[in-house]
Amino acid sequence: MQNETYDPLSIESKWQEKWEQGKKFQPIESDKKFSIVIPPPNVTGSLHMGHALEHSIIDVITRVKRMNGFQTLWLPGTDHAGIITQLLVEKDLEESGVTKHDLGRDNFLSKVWEWKEKSGDNITNQMKSLGMSCDWSRERFTMDEGLSKAVLEVFVSLYDNDLIYKGTRMVNWDTKLKSAVSDLEVSSESQLGKLWTIKYKVGEEFLSIATTRPETLLGDTAVAVNPTDERYKHLIGKTIQIPVVNRDVKIIADEYVDKDFGSGCVKITPAHDFNDYEIGQRHNLELIQCIDFDGKIVNDDFVPEHLRSLERFEAREKIIQILEKEGLLEKVEDHEIQIPKGDRSKTILEPMISDQWFVKTEKLAKDAIRVVEEDEVKFIPKNWEKTYFEWMYNIQDWCVSRQQWWGHRIPAWYDSEKNVYVGLSEDDVRNKYKLNKIDTFTYNNDDFIPHDTEDFFNLLKMEEWDNWIISEIITIQNISSKKRKINYHLK
Repeated sequence: MQNETYDPLSIESKWQEKWEQGKKFQPIESDKKFSIVIPPPNVTGSLHMGHALEHSIIDVITRVKRMNGFQTLWLPGTDHAGIITQLLVEKDLEESGVTKHDLGRDNFLSKVWEWKEKSGDNITNQMKSLGMSCDWSRERFTMDEGLSKAVLEVFVSLYDNDLIYKGTRMVNWDTKLKSAVSDLEVSSESQLGKLWTIKYKVGEEFLSIATTRPETLLGDTAVAVNPTDERYKHLIGKTIQIPVVNRDVKIIADEYVDKDFGSGCVKITPAHDFNDYEIGQRHNLELIQCIDFDGKIVNDDFVPEHLRSLERFEAREKIIQILEKEGLLEKVEDHEIQIPKGDRSKTILEPMISDQWFVKTEKLAKDAIRVVEEDEVKFIPKNWEKTYFEWMYNIQDWCVSRQQWWGHRIPAWYDSEKNVYVGLSEDDVRNKYKLNKIDTFTYNNDDFIPHDTEDFFNLLKMEEWDNWIISEIITIQNISSKKRKINYHLK
């Protein structure tokens, strides 16, 4: 009697081996061609049901094309997943009482490669077990030499065509990862928070100003009202005193202010809020950074001593206590707020002014808009076109730099005058820019180690940290020295 017990492991391995040995999924010459690249799963553990669904759909399409006589290639591969992979490896090291800085960059990257070989193989084997009809002889990894070279070539090409630039702008900063993250890596969560209404003194009267982030008043550089608001027209141009710090700033007029929301007065903190940053640019306001890249209160020039070095949310509670004591906290209300969190770290993100690399997206978006408008690309269902156009027409420059060691290094070199040169190699840079052979260039500088907060503020002024360029990124290194361990990041 035939054994009817089904053993999936033996069946899967049997046919998997036969298919690979028989090169069943390699392209066969044909006039009709079809190719598709697998959405590469991250090398961060195991596949999930979403992968199984997505890969099954692609597999069906690929097999239909193959059966209809197309020269068919389904290219498999995995993604290095820079941030989350580094985070997982760092976590493993911490369990042994070791940090990446204890190891140094090269040794740490060796550990990441070791981890990748284990995790990456697991994912590949899972994909094969699903019976995916990929050409496994062509499997790729996003950190393979050839792909890494392609990334560098694209970066250089975009830079040469004025589509990539380095600039100082407001970015989403992850205080846990110690890195900038793009808008696509931000998950916004709605939750019940608090709205604090604070009294700011102007002359002999007070203006009521509401905020969900009282700690940012330390960096206020203006109070804004709508120019059409009759209640406040007479105050425009006058000075108003910021509570807690007792610093005078100007009352300015800006159409951004919604006169029907709250009191119609808005505190402006250009260094720690995206909208305030834009207002600050329009009015040439001072940037006062009061929160550092670790999420702690800093700035000896503007922050009272008893608040310095406090964690940002601890400082919030202290400031609320001070406001209550001084009779400047008018009211506290429950308020539904959107909390931006890093989709990898789950940490509340902090808007920060930082020097990063950006892709100019407006020019690229024009062609993306055109092909949809002219029906070269079709959305199914069609109503998703509206969402797409909203993205494209309101697109912002894309921050592509990350403060991580694991990833593709940005091909940028710096001379002693802080001039930046972009090329595939130092030799390429020298030839491209016709530079003298005796000129000294810095690709990655581990020597400059700031030892205190003052050093960090000087650093921002000197832009000395331009020298720390790495993987998809400008690297800000938290380096262990023989004399002391440095726990600061750029402020």
